[in-house]
Amino acid sequence: MPDTPVFAHAAVAAPHALAAAAGQSVLAQGGNALEAMTAMAAAIAVVYPHMNGIGGDGFWLIREKNGRVRGIEACGPAGRLATRARYREKGLDAIPSRGPDAAVTVAGTIGGWRLALDMARAFGGRLPLDAILADAIRHAREGCPVSASEARYVPKELDTLHDAPNFAATYLNDGKPYAAGAIRAQPKLADTLAQLVHAGLDDFYRGDIAREIAGDLERLGAPVTRADLEAYAARERAPLTLRRRDATLYNFPPPTQGIAALIILGLFDRLNIAEPESTAHYHGLIEATKRAFAIRDRFVTDFDRLKGDPAAFLDPKRLDREAALIDMGRAASIPVRSGEGDTVWMGAIDNEGMAVSFIQSVYWEYGSGTVLPATGICWQNRGMSFSLDPNAVNPLEPGRRPFHTLIPALAAFDDGRVMSYGSMGGDGQPQFQAQIFTRYADYGMSVADAVDAPRLLYGRTWGAESLSVKVEDRFDPGCIAALKRMGHDIEELGGAYIDSLGHAGMLVRYTKDGRIEATHDPRSDGGAAGL
Repeated sequence: MPDTPVFAHAAVAAPHALAAAAGQSVLAQGGNALEAMTAMAAAIAVVYPHMNGIGGDGFWLIREKNGRVRGIEACGPAGRLATRARYREKGLDAIPSRGPDAAVTVAGTIGGWRLALDMARAFGGRLPLDAILADAIRHAREGCPVSASEARYVPKELDTLHDAPNFAATYLNDGKPYAAGAIRAQPKLADTLAQLVHAGLDDFYRGDIAREIAGDLERLGAPVTRADLEAYAARERAPLTLRRRDATLYNFPPPTQGIAALIILGLFDRLNIAEPESTAHYHGLIEATKRAFAIRDRFVTDFDRLKGDPAAFLDPKRLDREAALIDMGRAASIPVRSGEGDTVWMGAIDNEGMAVSFIQSVYWEYGSGTVLPATGICWQNRGMSFSLDPNAVNPLEPGRRPFHTLIPALAAFDDGRVMSYGSMGGDGQPQFQAQIFTRYADYGMSVADAVDAPRLLYGRTWGAESLSVKVEDRFDPGCIAALKRMGHDIEELGGAYIDSLGHAGMLVRYTKDGRIEATHDPRSDGGAAGL
């Protein structure tokens, strides 16, 4: 069993060691958790480009030391030229996955950094932006080793990705992917980050960088305009909450699937499964996921276009009714839609007890694959989650925010413990959150063991087309056989640590002595660091 790293004062966890080091450096300079997370967000955008970047979106949950929890929604809407008619006129039945036509929405990530640093200053943060972005700029300017994760990952629709504008010149070496450990620089991206230090983060939307971004998007034929950039700002959003056993859980409201994560945990709690890592444990999680996704898929859309209060689905009586519909002896058949996505989750807790849970993404691996030549920014393809059907739950409309799989999570326990946790992995995110949380909170596993333990995934993610239950090969064969007898379609993935089953992380701070236990996934290239 892995040991859990323990830190006396402050800690971070990230899927890449260089991102964790950037956060640790900021903490060592006296920065708070928000400043550390911004440094990590910038560094990870450079060193893990297949998973995220500054041309994407982000979401933050922040728990202040006094217990108040706040959210930052940093996701951009569809551009004003992103109409259904535009795509229909091109003869398209769906939004393409790659290229300029996939670059449908404004990138919100930098707006989230700006709002987070505004909050950081309100809490006494004083580090200058050049100190916060220093590691990211250095890695982009001087180059850094290509990660093992990026080198082993084979993106979906590879040909269209490699053909996307400026992709090959940025991310390939003589037309082929870089080998793990090869040094790759991103000089244009370094210049962009340096300009943000010089002019301020708002320059991304309303300054010289915005002008360069808009010019490139227009020349390439993407539907996002200068006016769309100028109109954008990240916003605060109150989190959804669930009271469960001895803890209050927090997750993000629509347009994210945070409601599904809380429903899964609320339903699983009501099943009263005593034995961990048992057939009942796995079956209960799978069946809770099916019911949560059925609710998610008919309800979650742009927050400003919701047809009801998402908190109503978390009402105890409603959860009681949903849980009563779960048959603990048989698998239910409830189709779920595809929710793919390549993402990074990171966490930070500082010496004052402020905790941050953060997630950042360009949706599919490398997003649209479209790299803007003037700035080196790879633009997201999050707008793929829109439908060209006007009667869909999430139809494409200018100014509308797309459905997001991205969900940061926090928990506050009655005994004073505070947990920051989460995972990447599209539809897997709420499932992986439930698996690592219940292993720690319900069954007493250590932080490291909860994250290390084998995972399962119901449904589709990372390009898989089946609605099977995908499992790593460390599960008890007897339990797998029992799940098959119950009607579950089990797909054994043939590996002990599988990327498609998430890169998760967890930090827990103990009030009594302030120590922090922190870990990040052995499936990733990262870990925990701190003071």
